Amino acid sequence: MDLFQQVDFDRFVTDLAGVILVDQWESHVAKVGDKVFTLLHRGDEGTNICLKCTEESFEILTALDGIGQARYFAKRKWVSITDKAPLSPDELVHYVKRSYDLVAEGLTRKLRSELGIVPLA
Repeated sequence: MDLFQQVDFDRFVTDLAGVILVDQWESHVAKVGDKVFTLLHRGDEGTNICLKCTEESFEILTALDGIGQARYFAKRKWVSITDKAPLSPDELVHYVKRSYDLVAEGLTRKLRSELGIVPLA
């Protein structure tokens, strides 16, 4: 699966409970409970995926070539991963899923239940 391809990106994120896709900020944005957890952006400089991560992952990821602080999101521990980054497809899938989990954790228990999100461990 190549999440840098919109078809694979859409398929993967919509398989997660409660996800909607919108076109916003010149990007393809995935939200859970109306909160952004990742976005796919295609621009003149290439394709990138922005996502939320833990503080520890933020430090590790931003030390790698092709990954930096996401514009407008960086203060909240968001990274921008370019298609040149040294991550495997499985690693990218892991980080997108983890971003979903981090954002879903911030939703109310009632909303998580309404969206069909399995109780988080």
